[in-house]
Amino acid sequence: MRALVADDQHPITFFCGGSRNFSRFIDLFDEVFVLDVDLDTLHQRLDERLQGEWGSRASERDLIVRLHRTKEDIPGRGVVIDATRPLADVADEILRQVGQEDAAGV
Repeated sequence: MRALVADDQHPITFFCGGSRNFSRFIDLFDEVFVLDVDLDTLHQRLDERLQGEWGSRASERDLIVRLHRTKEDIPGRGVVIDATRPLADVADEILRQVGQEDAAGV
């Protein structure tokens, strides 16, 4: 992870996904975006997963719902993005936020 973050061949690099051990490397990132959905949207999206995909099993769903409720796997710092909106809107919001940071010299 550290080598990927240190690679400065590109002006901006996005790392997408979640990790239960984020505390070991979150300090490497200039910014963190937390994609947030309500519980109904979460259930709807999990229902759309194919059998065998992570989150399609009852035990996995139970864990997902617990983590959603407790927020225990959410970084303490980060820009919260409403991810109930269409994907293109979510991506545009992240790019808008990145543009604001660039304009501010961050």
